[in-house]
Amino acid sequence: MEIIIDLASWALFIGGSIFLLIGAVGLIRLPDMFTRMHAAGIIDTMGVGMFFVAMILQAGMTLVSIKIFLIVLFLMFTLPTTTHALARAAVAAGLKPISDDDDTDDRELALMQELEEERRRLSKT
Repeated sequence: MEIIIDLASWALFIGGSIFLLIGAVGLIRLPDMFTRMHAAGIIDTMGVGMFFVAMILQAGMTLVSIKIFLIVLFLMFTLPTTTHALARAAVAAGLKPISDDDDTDDRELALMQELEEERRRLSKT
């Protein structure tokens, strides 16, 4: 029975690591604040949650497991609420999400080309 618990906890550790990695890449690669908040939400909820559940399995039925469970419960309520509050504050401040029908991609492409030209000009000197 102990080997099954160990395998389950390691599967959760690996799964949590994958979610943390995907979320970290998303924080770097995604274009605007709203999509980056989604990546941060993946890190918060799934990555950290899976890590804590794996720790509960490793600790067994002890007082430590109850404390970790209470931490997980607290995080599952507060992290999505925090992300939602941050998104509402951004909208209230006038920040708009990127949509398919705007010209944001064209502006970003023009800015990237301008930066590339500047890099080439500086590398020649």
